[in-house]
Amino acid sequence: MHSLPSHAMRPLCLNPSLCSSRFPFFSFSIPIFHKFKNNPTIYKKSQKGPPFFSLRCCGSGSVTAKPSWELRRNRAAVQEPDEKVDALRQLFTKPGIGIDAYIIPSQDAHQSEFIAECYMRRAYISGFTGSAGTAIVTKDKAALWTDGRYFLQAEKQLNTSWKLMRAGNFGVPQASEWLNDVLAPGGRVGIDPFLFSYDAAEELKEVISKKNLELVYLYDLNLVDEIWKESRPKPPNKPIRVHDLKYAGIDVVSKLSSLRAELVAAGSSAIVISMLDEVAWLLNLRGSDVPHSPVMYAYLIVEVDAAKLFVDDSKVTSEVMYHLKKAGVDLRPYDSILSEIRRLAAEGAHLWLDTSSVNAAIVETYKAACDKYLMNRGSRGKRKNKQYFESDSLPVGPSGVYMQSPVSLAKALKNPSELEGMQNSHLRDAAALAQFWCWLEEEIHKNVKLTEVDLADKLLEFRSKQDGFLDTSFDTISGSGANGAIIHYTPEAESCSVVDPNKLFLLDSGAQYVDGTTDITRTVHFGEPTAREKECFTRVLKGHIALDEAVFPENTPGFVLDAFARSALWKIGLDYRHGTGHGVGAALNVHEGPQSISFRYGNMTPLQKGMIVSNEPGYYEDHAFGIRIENLLCVQEINTPNRYGGIEYLGFEKLTFFPIQTKLVDLSLLSIEEMQWLNSYHSQVWEKVSPLLEGSARQWLWKNTRPIAKQ
Repeated sequence: MHSLPSHAMRPLCLNPSLCSSRFPFFSFSIPIFHKFKNNPTIYKKSQKGPPFFSLRCCGSGSVTAKPSWELRRNRAAVQEPDEKVDALRQLFTKPGIGIDAYIIPSQDAHQSEFIAECYMRRAYISGFTGSAGTAIVTKDKAALWTDGRYFLQAEKQLNTSWKLMRAGNFGVPQASEWLNDVLAPGGRVGIDPFLFSYDAAEELKEVISKKNLELVYLYDLNLVDEIWKESRPKPPNKPIRVHDLKYAGIDVVSKLSSLRAELVAAGSSAIVISMLDEVAWLLNLRGSDVPHSPVMYAYLIVEVDAAKLFVDDSKVTSEVMYHLKKAGVDLRPYDSILSEIRRLAAEGAHLWLDTSSVNAAIVETYKAACDKYLMNRGSRGKRKNKQYFESDSLPVGPSGVYMQSPVSLAKALKNPSELEGMQNSHLRDAAALAQFWCWLEEEIHKNVKLTEVDLADKLLEFRSKQDGFLDTSFDTISGSGANGAIIHYTPEAESCSVVDPNKLFLLDSGAQYVDGTTDITRTVHFGEPTAREKECFTRVLKGHIALDEAVFPENTPGFVLDAFARSALWKIGLDYRHGTGHGVGAALNVHEGPQSISFRYGNMTPLQKGMIVSNEPGYYEDHAFGIRIENLLCVQEINTPNRYGGIEYLGFEKLTFFPIQTKLVDLSLLSIEEMQWLNSYHSQVWEKVSPLLEGSARQWLWKNTRPIAKQ
């Protein structure tokens, strides 16, 4: 699944000396938390994080949408009444609020990529249900920003009281710039500080201050919730489960011990962990609060001698309670996080905060509590409370340590047990895919009319029969013909296309299993592809092979490898407008960081042994077709004959084993080495997946893994 840079994509690694004879390619011994190459910056605000409201377009070039007047020609010329927006505006003048504009983002309090229904506030207030967008309501205007993937959808879903801001189009201001234009100097802009990372809130504050606008944090209530009232969905409350040690590989006590060593080394006495996948990974827990991601809504605070999980205790089973007790983790109510932050400051804690992900409410609460501490005791006064540090080099009293969460990198570096689970789950997933494609080809040959949604539903049916299946890892991208050119296309039952046997079909899908997470894309043609389609497909395949076979020195960041996947397309003036690879969690989020393979060269995170990345070059021709070929890879050490500079050289080991349609390959464009790669890959697919199949699905796999040769 193609991804974009996101707060939801950041990794980490805790690992005692674990290696497995079953994984010769992955036998390595690494500390759970890797030391940072650079010195941590203490008492200084982090400068990383994406710009405020930077909606990145995932589309494949220009997106053509019908103009508003055409879609609305049958509507009244005057603005339609909007009871929700009117009710929201009435709250602006209430005591304790006093604002002139209110911003409603898409995020939850943890900056999650996928969110629970009860937190879909932007969708509720605007009626626009796309995954990306930001709504702003002023006393007389309502505007919504989204990117090219959703222009047409937003046109249909927004009523005339809303103005659609097509982000990325010429002349369309960013949300913060628009506020500066429409509000009078001295105006007050309200936000729920739980829904903005501290960095994003600070950037917004800086931009609007240029026009003398004030950013107002409304801690105690969310204005959308105030009007949503009883119709708002209830928060998720399904039980949390323990992630078995045979899949996790490292016990919680070891992970916490390694994290505490990192705290001490950084001059910190406690850390706030707010990313849901980081909490789940660190505690070897999994949940089902968020669609597609096996996580639960929770915060975690780890101190040098304690740990507290802030979660709805109705989700905590006796098994989970025992699991946490063994690890020395106490439970606290989810909504008591701010009071705990104040307590830490009052006790002089040096608190580690990743300001690119921790929300503004937490960071500002801590800063205010630090100011209160210093005011009450004086910056040179002796502390009477808990003494975290005695070093003269550290300031007396609480202070912040602002840098990236160490859990991010530790989680990204998979240990042998995690890799085993990923390998096993990918093979079961391949078996389900073989059954699906066998069924689909039979139906197509019988001229059965199937929609894009029918195919997504049928694939889910096959996957759900596999051992350990839990959920899809994202909404299936099932695109026939021109819909395949929409990179994040999600078919809807009422508007999707019938699959056309005479057009390319792109299927990007994945699953969550108890032992692993999958993500795979295949593009096929059920009839006779054109020469143009075959050439484009083959050049995408050449890029896929080039990246798969890449060998590179350690400390190489992912952006260096991005050109490997594009070179064959570049040679004839083609390209694609998305990254080539994203990180993937082990039985966790399908998108994680900090690593990526992308033309966005700002990410300097080096690829390291144990990281999992996708390999998914593509090509998209508007209104015609889309092509993408995606496998998941694990970074491993390569035994090169030379080691220039005395360093290691790295490459990739495949996790995904499923046929690539050879009918779409223009053999004249492949080198002998590339043909050998394809034949070898298909030989491995047959060897690994065929034992899991029988009957017609096994025959289908045999037919689609036969070697090819130049005529």
